[in-house]
Amino acid sequence: MNTARWTALAAAALAVALLSGCSDVEKALNKGGDTKCSDYLAQNADTQRVTITKFIKQQTGSDNEPAGTQVDLSMAAVQGLCQVQANKDTPIKNADLAGILIKK
Repeated sequence: MNTARWTALAAAALAVALLSGCSDVEKALNKGGDTKCSDYLAQNADTQRVTITKFIKQQTGSDNEPAGTQVDLSMAAVQGLCQVQANKDTPIKNADLAGILIKK
């Protein structure tokens, strides 16, 4: 095969990998807590789960998978906060998750 065919084949394989859900490539490229609210709201539920999981790992400094309920609650909190956020460029790491229930 010539170089052009190999390049086209590699590009097609990369496109399939990126479109196939929560791939390792997607997890590696995901910004976690640096994801803007506008980008978070545009993600599908699976990608939001990857984003929140990475965000929790960044916050805790742990490579361990967070509990499913922790991810679910954080997803709901970030979703709500991003929907009312005046500045859609605010990163989700700036969401005050603890302040939802407790007034400061």
